[in-house]
Amino acid sequence: MADKSIKDAEKALGGGVMAIGKGAKGFNQEFMEFLQKYQVIGLAVAFVIGAAATKLVNSTVSDIIMPLVGVLTPDGNWREAVFQVGPIKFLLGDFIGAIIDFLIIALVIFFTVKYVMKGDVSKKI
Repeated sequence: MADKSIKDAEKALGGGVMAIGKGAKGFNQEFMEFLQKYQVIGLAVAFVIGAAATKLVNSTVSDIIMPLVGVLTPDGNWREAVFQVGPIKFLLGDFIGAIIDFLIIALVIFFTVKYVMKGDVSKKI
C-alpha cells in the first residue's frame, strides 16, 4: 500500500520524489558550495580590512591633518564657528569641517587605490 502511494506521488510529480531522496546533498556540501559560489570568505575579509582602513584614515585625518588646519586658523577652534540668523544657528564650522574631512579621506583613498592598482595589469572597465 505504501509503495503504491509513493508511486502515485512519483507519477504526479514526474519522478521527482525519488530523485529528491537520491540526489539530495548534505548540508555541509551545500554550505561549502554557497561559500565558494558567492565568495563569502573574501567578502568578509574585505569588510574587516575596510573597517581597519577606515579607522586608520579617520585617525590620520583627525590626529595629524586637522590639528595642522587648526593652527592655520586664527582662533584655533574653527569647528565651533556658528552663523546665526535670528533664533536659527547654523553650525558652519562643523559643516566645513565635515567637508574637509571628506575631501581628505577621499584624497587618501584615491592615492591608496592608485598605488595598489599600479601593479594591476588586468583590463579596467
